[in-house]
Amino acid sequence: MAEAYIPRLRTEYDNAIRAGLVKDFGYTNPMQVPKLEKIVLNMGVGEAVNDTKKVRAAAADLERIAGQKPVITHARKSIAGFKVRENMPLGVKVTLRKTRMYEFLDRLVNVALPRVRDFRGLNGKAFDGRGNYAMGIKEHIIFPEINYDQIDQVWGMDIVICTTAQTDDEARALLKAFNFPFRQ
Repeated sequence: MAEAYIPRLRTEYDNAIRAGLVKDFGYTNPMQVPKLEKIVLNMGVGEAVNDTKKVRAAAADLERIAGQKPVITHARKSIAGFKVRENMPLGVKVTLRKTRMYEFLDRLVNVALPRVRDFRGLNGKAFDGRGNYAMGIKEHIIFPEINYDQIDQVWGMDIVICTTAQTDDEARALLKAFNFPFRQ
């Protein structure tokens, strides 16, 4: 039987990061140690009001980035001022867990974020009070899976990293251990 593939960051978490968090915060129970739960990627496609094909193009790009088929999100109600009808496709989202989550985080920190123009680090205050971190990216083309010549439009995306941490300080320590480039 073939051995199961374990991502590099998962191995690093099990071997070093977990022990460092126990030492820093003094956890008594191994279940108290914060860990990554899921990563949610979301692309809002406002131009879809005029052309619904743009949502399918965004879904294809997000599928390449995440390695998983995204879900198309629809408008819940009509808003005449924005020319939005109920159930009109307006965006795409995907939730990553386990192996794909660690692989995406590795690519985000080591490949994609260094490609951002004028990058000065991530905001260290973008935590929600319950240990989850949210960030936005202005251009989805920073990911190596996207071929710059084949895209017709550049979209931004939201990335939400959900952890089991109880406080923002615990979550910040966890993400710093994963080499998140927070600005000083």
